[in-house]
Amino acid sequence: MTVHFIGAGPGAADLITLRGMRLIQSCPVCLYAGSIVSPELLQYCPEGARIIDTAPMSLDEIEAEYVRAAEAGQDVARLHSGDLSVWSAVAEQIRRLERRGINYTMTPGVPSFAAAAAALGRELTIPEVAQSLVLTRVSGRASPMPNRETLENFGQTGATLAVHLAIHALPQVVSELTPLYGADCPVAIVVKASWPDERILRGTLSDIEAKVAAEPIERTALIFVGPGLAAADFRESSLYDPGYQRRFRGRGE
Repeated sequence: MTVHFIGAGPGAADLITLRGMRLIQSCPVCLYAGSIVSPELLQYCPEGARIIDTAPMSLDEIEAEYVRAAEAGQDVARLHSGDLSVWSAVAEQIRRLERRGINYTMTPGVPSFAAAAAALGRELTIPEVAQSLVLTRVSGRASPMPNRETLENFGQTGATLAVHLAIHALPQVVSELTPLYGADCPVAIVVKASWPDERILRGTLSDIEAKVAAEPIERTALIFVGPGLAAADFRESSLYDPGYQRRFRGRGE
């Protein structure tokens, strides 16, 4: 018996890996985070599968479902939104599985920042403007931030910031980043990237709060901040320059 942790992607049912879909199809038990995972993904579950929404459950209750499946010899598909590598809360589940000697696998998924960038129609790394992307968040009740992992510290690099789980703290984001990036720095907020009701708000650090006040956002939003978001007059990459010879390009001298 194996618990298969699967990155379910940002929302759209077709933004899941083939491996993830096939694992869902093969498992007689499926646990999914109903508050943030699209129910459309459940269409891949086999007929008669035991499907459990973990949104109202405690970690102890989730563990009990794993134990129940293990005793029955049934594989479990465990769906988490986005990709498993960030803010998925799989680490504590894995620790409990290891204590019990229950096998598990991890299948990556499309991360929310990638789906949000696609919605914006933007590459997040722009030559000579932005070559780094910082994935971060602000402190919350579920998980406080380490002391050195602050918006101010990350903002001092000038990198593009992808601030997750922070729409409720937009005033804090604006106040801490304005002195570092400037009031005219571009901001883009993508709400429910890849979902049918996806929407986008664009602005700057000086006006984004007013725009959100006019079109309130409750949750499931990603805040991008950085000059690369609106860069247009930038130098082209040398990658495809005819004078650039690289090891695997296959061009003659």
